[in-house]
Amino acid sequence: MTFVQPLRFCLVGAAGYVVNTCAFAFSVALGSQELMAATAAFAAAVTVNFWCNRRWTFAAQHGSPSSQAARFFLVSVGAFLFGAGLLELLTSLVSMPTLPAQGASIVAATPLNFLGNKAWSFAT
Repeated sequence: MTFVQPLRFCLVGAAGYVVNTCAFAFSVALGSQELMAATAAFAAAVTVNFWCNRRWTFAAQHGSPSSQAARFFLVSVGAFLFGAGLLELLTSLVSMPTLPAQGASIVAATPLNFLGNKAWSFAT
C-alpha cells in the first residue's frame, strides 16, 4: 500500500487548515459565534482543498470538474458536520478553548474526508 495519496492529502489539508484557521480566527475576532465562524472557515478551505486535491493528490483531471466538485463538497460537508459536532462538544462540555477545539475537530474529521474523497469524489 502506498502512502503517497494520504501524505499528499494531509499536506493539502495542512494548507487548508491554515486557510481555515485564519478565516475562523478572523470571523471570531469580528464577533461571530463559533459555529458560524467554522462555517465561513470551511467554505474558504474547501475551495482551496478541492483544487489542490483534484490536481495533485488524486490527479483526477480526467473526470468532470463539476461532478467531482459536487461529490467533494458533499463529502466535505459530511466531514464538516462531524467536526462541527465535535467542536460543539469540546467547547461546551469539555470547556476546551475555541482554537484548539477547532483544530482537534479538523484532525478528527480528516480520515473520514480522505476515505470519502478517495472512494467517491475522485474514484477512477
